[in-house]
Amino acid sequence: MQFPVNLNLVGRPVLVVGGGRIAFRKVQQLLAAGGDITVLAPQIIDDFKDLPVTLVHREYATGDVAKFRLIITATGNTPVDQAIFDECEELGIWVNSADDPERCSFTLPAAFRRGPVMITVSTGGASPALASFLRSELEQLVGPEFADIAGTLAAQRAQFHANGISTEDVDWKPIIREALQEAAVECPHLLQSLSPVEATA
Repeated sequence: MQFPVNLNLVGRPVLVVGGGRIAFRKVQQLLAAGGDITVLAPQIIDDFKDLPVTLVHREYATGDVAKFRLIITATGNTPVDQAIFDECEELGIWVNSADDPERCSFTLPAAFRRGPVMITVSTGGASPALASFLRSELEQLVGPEFADIAGTLAAQRAQFHANGISTEDVDWKPIIREALQEAAVECPHLLQSLSPVEATA
C-alpha cells in the first residue's frame, strides 16, 4: 500500500532526466504545479523551447541530482535510470522512473484538474492503463463547474473561520448540496448521497 500525498512544488527545484515526448508530458504536469524545472538530456525535442524550463544538453553525470528536491527520469535507458535511482536513494531524494516501478520511490497517479479540484487515480504502478481509463471515466462526471463550486465553498469556509467557528463542527452536506444545485450540476448519485436521511417509523 502506498501513502497518498499532494506535494507543494511551487518554486522548488525539480530535475527531469530525458528530453523526449514522455519527459515533455511530465514537465507540463510539473509546471502546472509551479515547479522550478530543469531538463537534462543529450537530445531534447524542440517542444521544450517554448516552456519556462532550464535546458541542459548533455548526458547525466553523478552528482546531478544533489541540488534538487524531486527527480523524474524518462530516459528509456535502464542502466541510467538505475544509477539515478541509486544516487537518489543514497541522498534521500524522491525519484520516479517513467514506466519502471522497480526504480521508483514514488509513483504518479493519473490525474485531471477542475480549478483547485484535482482528481487522481492510482494502481500503485500495477496498471497505468487502468488508472488512465478510470480517470477518463471520472472526467465525464466531474465537469468544469466544480471549479466554481470549490470557490464558493472556500468562501464559506473562510467566513466560518472569520466568525470563530471551527469547520470541523460544520455539517457540510447540505451546504455542498445547495452549491451543487445552484450550479445546476446533474449528478443524481452524488446529490442522492448528500440528501438527508428521512426518519422511519
